[in-house]
Amino acid sequence: MATPSVTAAAGVDKLPGDVAPSKDSWRARWRAFRTRTIARPGFQRWAAGFPLTRKIARANTRALFDLCAGFVYSQTLFACVRLDLFRLLADGPLAPEALAARVGLAPDRALRLLKAAAALDLLARLPDGRFTLADLGAALIGNPSVSAMIEHHALLYADLADPVALLRGEGPTNLSGYWAYAEAARGDPASAESVAAYGELMGASQALIAGDILDAYPLRGHRRILDVGGGEGAFLREAARHTPGLGLMLFDLPAVAARAATRFAEADLSARAKTFGGAFPDDPLPRGADLVTLVRVVHDHDDAKVRALLRAAHAALPTGGTLLIAEPMAGTPGAEAMADAYFGFYLLAMGTGRCRTAAELTELLTEAGFGGVREIQTRRPLLTRLLVSTRLDTRECK
Repeated sequence: MATPSVTAAAGVDKLPGDVAPSKDSWRARWRAFRTRTIARPGFQRWAAGFPLTRKIARANTRALFDLCAGFVYSQTLFACVRLDLFRLLADGPLAPEALAARVGLAPDRALRLLKAAAALDLLARLPDGRFTLADLGAALIGNPSVSAMIEHHALLYADLADPVALLRGEGPTNLSGYWAYAEAARGDPASAESVAAYGELMGASQALIAGDILDAYPLRGHRRILDVGGGEGAFLREAARHTPGLGLMLFDLPAVAARAATRFAEADLSARAKTFGGAFPDDPLPRGADLVTLVRVVHDHDDAKVRALLRAAHAALPTGGTLLIAEPMAGTPGAEAMADAYFGFYLLAMGTGRCRTAAELTELLTEAGFGGVREIQTRRPLLTRLLVSTRLDTRECK
């Protein structure tokens, strides 16, 4: 529904439920006038030719086209990853014909992909016609976690084939089926294979940001850490590397925790690491840690489950213990589209969760009995932000 001031400005009768115009209704009237003006084809043609508005008009045209073509761009990236194109070019430039033979494409089809990737700054074309890695493509070589996420997005793309049906909740989604591991894996050792793909993906996701978290919040002041929803232990293995002597505890579904124990053994960390199988909110979290971490966990769940999880973390920690939340958050400057558009639709397809602002998370933490909530800056807040809080004494929460 339009705001009252916009409705009035557009010459529409007042609708039921409308309230009196607010003091800043002039802003809404200006926005309505501006919208009507920009919407006129004649104005658009004029703005595209007038020297003072030409640059803005062309930028808007490009932005609108990029929104329309964005799916094609993402599929170009997906094709490059699926064909392992960036690794093939890691040792140096290659001719289109050589690349075509290696990826199993007809030369003309391979050249089409190579030119598309170059247009997106993933590759660069040299004067002699060969293709080499551009900065974005080279960055993917050093971040296999990103490639794993790109491969995973095939499920999301399938769910977004009909976004209106997704918004209306018509039928099951691919992502909801993928993340339905919880029911299948609860307490069933035979279901380890059912969580293999999930565990590997979570490991890739955590590995991507583990360094950023540990650089921002060194763990030297802690004795033992409990990572809840820790997957196969990617974050804890990195924490162990950063902090010798730190005790490691991991809580996840039984089948996932079993896989984590294997990973710890492979990293020669069995003496330092304990794994616990269970599922919140049904099972209590193990005690004994002075730091509980939730790495890319909270935004996967709705408010009721988050409240239960935070209460469980409060019960597991001693008074004065620390809770750290690390995840992408809504309201991050420059990352609004990531939180509200990307995660908004991803979590909708998954069937649960939402990105929350730091203020919303602070409110939930306070409600659960945590205090002294503070944010610690990270290198890449677009990927993850950190909130650190302290477990208050139960009497202080009353």
